[in-house]
Amino acid sequence: MTTTRDRNYRMPAEWAPHAATWIAWPHNAEDWPGKFQPIPWVYAEIVRHLSAVEDVHILVNDLAAERRATGLLQRAGANLARLHFHHWPTDRVWLRDSGPIFIKNPSGEIAITNWKFNAWAKYDNWHRDDQIPQHVAQHYDMPQFKPEIIAPSGKPHRVVLEGGSIDTNGAGVLLTTEECLLSEVQQRNPGLGDEEETRRHLEQVFHDYLGIDQTIWLHRGCAGDDTHGHVDDITRFVGENKILTAVEPNTRDENHLPLAENLDRVRSARNLSGKPFEIVELPMPSPVTFEGQRLPASYANFYIANNLVLVPTFNDPNDRHALNIIASCFPDRDVVGIHAVDLVWGLGTLHCLSQQEPA
Repeated sequence: MTTTRDRNYRMPAEWAPHAATWIAWPHNAEDWPGKFQPIPWVYAEIVRHLSAVEDVHILVNDLAAERRATGLLQRAGANLARLHFHHWPTDRVWLRDSGPIFIKNPSGEIAITNWKFNAWAKYDNWHRDDQIPQHVAQHYDMPQFKPEIIAPSGKPHRVVLEGGSIDTNGAGVLLTTEECLLSEVQQRNPGLGDEEETRRHLEQVFHDYLGIDQTIWLHRGCAGDDTHGHVDDITRFVGENKILTAVEPNTRDENHLPLAENLDRVRSARNLSGKPFEIVELPMPSPVTFEGQRLPASYANFYIANNLVLVPTFNDPNDRHALNIIASCFPDRDVVGIHAVDLVWGLGTLHCLSQQEPA
């Protein structure tokens, strides 16, 4: 079975130069029940900033949706010349998880890894979202790989993976969580054996298809996370040897213990040269709740674009601390806060809705 590793492909870091960002225009009011009205305007603001620095590919369900979105984007001041619409219907808009994960080799050739998407092993309506990587590969006539492993049963198993469950430094190291990929709750890849066997299988598939030599396993994600432990809400690479990780000093908050344990794990981790990583602590906002439900509000769900970092903000005193800390990690980029109190009612924010395409 040919893997991308045989051709020296590797998943680049998010801060490597982009050709574009891929998003899907919001259309399913059920994703923001009772609060959908402001969401397209939040997207328009995101696209306004992104279109100043790179192309933006936008998935819409049909021509009418494209016209509505274009009207909003024009009024918001987006650079329409850098927007590219595709009429590919989606179930939801979280392209970090359903979109393609691009890989690149040293000669600059780009390919797509097309992982199976099953809506976080939680929802039934995912079949349109699962088609997105295939659409992108056909659009570019780009090689695509569908990662498989041979399960203990002896049968090939197409691997389920969401982009929000992993983060890489672009140099062979990957962050993920046990809660998301090894738990029996919302189990993405049943049938791969016990927890240790599943861990081995996944580390091998990361090696074979994303060019990963070392996987750092954190324990749990943040409170309110619908995905059951995505790493992009808690811990992110901000440099080849620098990790930004969320902490919650309030011992009464349900995030306190899991985030403290993750901090301990990244402090104990060693890079491929056997040296420690530089660790930067990032605060959490005060709990964001709506209709009595705790939402996965986190500054770690930022998105790195060309010369730009977009950071979710929550009308919270910690907003400015988080922006300053993230700005110190990216001194050469503009760091811009995007108001995300409405957006996070959909149980995701900026990183969840975007997928980078490497230059």
